[in-house]
Amino acid sequence: MSKYTDYDFQPFLQNAISKLGFTEPTPIQKEMIPLILKGKSAIGQAHTGTGKTHSFLIPIVERIITGKTELQAIITSPTRELASQIFEELSKLTEGTDIQSKLFIGGTDKQRSIDKLKSQPHIVVGTPGRIRDLVKENALLVHTAPILVVDEADLAFDMGFIEDIDAFAGKMPDSLEMFVFSATIPERLQPFLKKYMESPVHINIGEKRPVAEGIVFNLVPVRSKSKKKRLVEVLNGINPYLAIIFANTRKNADDVANYLAEAGYRVGRIHGDLAPRERTRMMKQVRDLEYQYIVATDLAARGIDIQGVSHVINYELPEDLEFFIHRVGRTARAGLEGTAITLYEPTDEDAIIRIEKMGIPFVHVDVVDGEWSSLKERHTRKNRKKTTEDEIDAKAKSMVRKPKKVKPGYKRNMKWEMDKIKKRERRIKNRKK
Repeated sequence: MSKYTDYDFQPFLQNAISKLGFTEPTPIQKEMIPLILKGKSAIGQAHTGTGKTHSFLIPIVERIITGKTELQAIITSPTRELASQIFEELSKLTEGTDIQSKLFIGGTDKQRSIDKLKSQPHIVVGTPGRIRDLVKENALLVHTAPILVVDEADLAFDMGFIEDIDAFAGKMPDSLEMFVFSATIPERLQPFLKKYMESPVHINIGEKRPVAEGIVFNLVPVRSKSKKKRLVEVLNGINPYLAIIFANTRKNADDVANYLAEAGYRVGRIHGDLAPRERTRMMKQVRDLEYQYIVATDLAARGIDIQGVSHVINYELPEDLEFFIHRVGRTARAGLEGTAITLYEPTDEDAIIRIEKMGIPFVHVDVVDGEWSSLKERHTRKNRKKTTEDEIDAKAKSMVRKPKKVKPGYKRNMKWEMDKIKKRERRIKNRKK
């Protein structure tokens, strides 16, 4: 199908898709929508910003039978923010219909969640732990639901949620249709997949294009300056719509955010130490554009979809370099352009080289007093051709060896021999000219 109007969706769904401004399905949507409509279990491997959320929401909504007042689909996501965003998109598709959906996430009152389940919804979106709790309490009846979506499966595994999913997936129908979405499919995830999926279709989108098009990758040396001061210099050289600054730890994120706040920047922060209410409030403030800068840990690289990010700044390189791709994928979404700026020190050189091998085309730049300028490539010194004098030095060193038995003054004699060879070689080179 080349256009959404080519699909035989129900009229309300076509109208909702049109309202969202979707005309053509993205590659992951083209592949996954027909599979989910047919009920064929599948693995959708795609990087962030490829439209995977609607690749499962649209066909699931199409398949819901409103005449059955029972649970028909479960969608899990490893973070509260992502689950909330999925539910938000689902609500746009089902607005004004009889399709009932509920959101259940951690950090909220469990008893209130149980009270909401006096009648079973058609679709449940939530975090694995909370869904498991509700199933354990016999409040959520999953035995009727043939569809299970596991979004961000590799992150769910890293966060220890696969056991929670396993606990309630085992209570779902034997003919369970599972749809797994993940940027990567690590080997350690395979036992879980094999347990529930028999010969699934594996869709891999953009394998050779790890990052979105439209991103400029600027590499900025820290040099001898304080890294925080260097960061301020970078911020003075950009005027972002919204910039995310990534640090590796919660402590570093707080340190950077506090430093920027003292420097007069209105800056938000997102990391795992924030209480649920603080995170909810912070996300609302971000969406209301109260901040131009957000300091975040890698939770935001995978677990949060923030609209309108024009710049991503790597204050530190991630310890797991795969997260570099997830970080920069926060910008240049939905066909827009973006800039990814990476601060680096000499100790980062090996990591930078490995990232370049992942297909990242860094541009070496500097910023002084808010003005950007190009720098020579980092490898210029290594790659330069040897001069004539270099060649002469090398030849002299190769011809004069340290004696096995050294005597007083041997170093002076070696230098004298080398100088004699150098003079001779220079005369030979000059004659050839």
